[in-house]
Amino acid sequence: METGTLINILFILLVVWFAYTRLRPAPGLKTLREEQFRNKMQSSSDPVLIDVREMGEYRRGHIPGAKNIPLSQLQGRIGEIPQDKDLLLYCQSGMRSKNAARILGKNGYSKLFHLAGGISAWRGKITK
Repeated sequence: METGTLINILFILLVVWFAYTRLRPAPGLKTLREEQFRNKMQSSSDPVLIDVREMGEYRRGHIPGAKNIPLSQLQGRIGEIPQDKDLLLYCQSGMRSKNAARILGKNGYSKLFHLAGGISAWRGKITK
């Protein structure tokens, strides 16, 4: 096999691996549609609702009762989050909340749920 072909194959494998590691769901994370997310908020005993968007986004409107812990600050504020409660995560579109779930999962959290489509999919009340 030629060296150029081998390099191309290795490059493609590297791109596929990179995409997979970025897009795969976090272990233990359950993705919930808007109605399921709302039901989980109501049925769970004392859930913790976390908005992982930045403060400016949070101030423009958030789900009532949500605590703002931006993804960019999550690692430094992880001590504020109880490990024994259901954690309901959301962001604008669902990508940052998946990343937040990966971070939380690596730190021993297991009761992780996130809103598919983020707050953009939310049809309920928004608090400003």
